[in-house]
Amino acid sequence: MEPKQLNECPLHGTGVRPDFLVGRRLEQVLAAWHLYGTEPRSGPLDVWLIDSEEAATHVTTGPDWCLIVEPSVPFEGYEMAESGRVEVAPVHGETPFADHLGETVRAVREEADPDTGRLALEITFDSGRVRCETWSGDLRLSRK
Repeated sequence: MEPKQLNECPLHGTGVRPDFLVGRRLEQVLAAWHLYGTEPRSGPLDVWLIDSEEAATHVTTGPDWCLIVEPSVPFEGYEMAESGRVEVAPVHGETPFADHLGETVRAVREEADPDTGRLALEITFDSGRVRCETWSGDLRLSRK
């Protein structure tokens, strides 16, 4: 199946158009982290942006390395036996989004590839930007 739009993933479709976030205040951010033994957290694997309308926007990567942006309630953590566990918890400085809690989203911008769909999402606040991107199948978050 060929993508119909630039940001459409052949496997997952377009997901939600993230421009609905514009004008909403970021109230809370939850993240899923992989924990293995005593090693430090890796990830985050997923983030959920909870806005002033109490909507949860899930940002993660797909198995085909696209960036998924979808409305979704955060899941609960789970055990993976000898592979460790996944913990879902509010962020406290561990992601660039923590710097923007309480701020209003001013703009969003997507980057996509016609073959793989959405690759990045940049969210602009008054005090800066957060870039969400997929890199070799991993979710990467950075300050701009």
